[in-house]
Amino acid sequence: MSPRQYSVDTKCLPSSCMDHPYGVQPALGLFAVGSDESRSVRSTGLGSLAVLPDEAVLGILESLPAADLARLSVVSRFLHVFCHHDDLWKGLCLEELEGRWDYQGSWQETYLSCAVPGYRPGRRKPLRVAGVQSDLLYTPWLCASMAIDAAWLEVDNIERRAGLSLADFREQFELPNKPVILTDVVTKWPAMEKWSRQYLEAAFEGSHVLVGDQPISFQAYCKYADTNRDELPLYLFDKTFCSTAPQLADDYSVPELFRDDLFSLLGADRPDWRWLIIGPVKSGSSWHKDPNSTSAWNGVVRGSKKWVLYPPHITPPGVRPSEDGADVASPVSLMEWFTQFYPHKHSVGCAPAECVLRQGEMLFVPRNWWHVALNLEEAVAVTQNYVSPANLPHVLRHLRSRSPALVSGCAAEARSGLYDTFTAALRRQRPELLQAVEAAEAAAQRKAEEQHKLAELFREPAAASGSDRAAATSAAGLGSKVEGRRNGCTAAAVPTAGASSSGAPANAVGFSFGFQL
Repeated sequence: MSPRQYSVDTKCLPSSCMDHPYGVQPALGLFAVGSDESRSVRSTGLGSLAVLPDEAVLGILESLPAADLARLSVVSRFLHVFCHHDDLWKGLCLEELEGRWDYQGSWQETYLSCAVPGYRPGRRKPLRVAGVQSDLLYTPWLCASMAIDAAWLEVDNIERRAGLSLADFREQFELPNKPVILTDVVTKWPAMEKWSRQYLEAAFEGSHVLVGDQPISFQAYCKYADTNRDELPLYLFDKTFCSTAPQLADDYSVPELFRDDLFSLLGADRPDWRWLIIGPVKSGSSWHKDPNSTSAWNGVVRGSKKWVLYPPHITPPGVRPSEDGADVASPVSLMEWFTQFYPHKHSVGCAPAECVLRQGEMLFVPRNWWHVALNLEEAVAVTQNYVSPANLPHVLRHLRSRSPALVSGCAAEARSGLYDTFTAALRRQRPELLQAVEAAEAAAQRKAEEQHKLAELFREPAAASGSDRAAATSAAGLGSKVEGRRNGCTAAAVPTAGASSSGAPANAVGFSFGFQL
């Protein structure tokens, strides 16, 4: 399972804290009267396994087939509640049924309807159990049940522009790597008038859409979106929509600001780049940076989305990327992040860029910015990633790693060679751009080497005495010049191997994730 912060903000508790369908309570000491009973239920229900934390218990249950979960659910009150945790059955549906599911109000009912011949969904009612306290089970239910807090929508600090020329866009936003909202692009798309649910159902009739990389019918996804009770609802994120429903490609157009897309030089070999995005309220994209150091645009055709973005050098609170950036650990759901970490959004020393992106608006997402998007209602959007001449140096630097873990959007066997494939295409079709990048990199390398040589001149050997240093510099004919510069504090401005006076890296920063909520 993904890492989870197991604490519940008491301000978010519903009026009755016993509303969980199986009677689960949060383990926060809020119910002191029931704490002894809870320990007894856990000890009796798990026996020698009671020493395990809830995460370990659930991890064991995740490895079991459905039949074993059904058997264990009648062993004890504690196991009855855990074995009915709907996320367990969601995993079984997604792993075993592979898109051949018809949502029936819960994932357990959905699985049983598909796997058990003659099963009639909706006849069983949850059995409420007293004495089970678990944040692991309670937090997902709370996040799925609570409403979106209006306070999350108050800040809207991303500039909105209309009539932006390509030159102004590059100078004011793309080169400074700064987000902007375009208000006069999506409004001109035919999709604004056409893309009702009925129109999309007709467009995808007889074909499938991709939901969690699994193909299912569009009608089945709509049924799920309308009735789901998930903490993090499944998101339709379809990279094949223009081939499965070609008429949709005619309903929108790439804005002039983003048309010079250099990845298009690769033709059919380009990495994944455009997606149709549809999802219900509370669905969305969790914290990430866009692939391969590309920039992106996201245009909303229906609904609205809350966006939060941090610049590349600022890791959002509650997010823990791996050292190489290939993996990201963050709260399981968007609602959990907003509930627990949004109030601490300034704790990383930087105020994020935020907005509510409304129907008919388009957001430019700069390269390498951390971002998250939460659907405030059912939303339909189109997004594309692209490589412009302004962003080309950064994309090439990323691809040059040739790491299959860092390069994405294409077959695993093609990732390590994407840099060579892309530079070959540039050399054939846009050689002036590649030459400019190579010249700039060569100039930067020469400058770095010169600075390194200068730093070497001013580095004082740690073992040398003061008289030895004076003699050495005098012998080199530099004593008076060096001392004069040092007395004028010029030498202090020269970096010494990137270290601060404390011995730590000069750009080192500390950060604690131990928020007390």
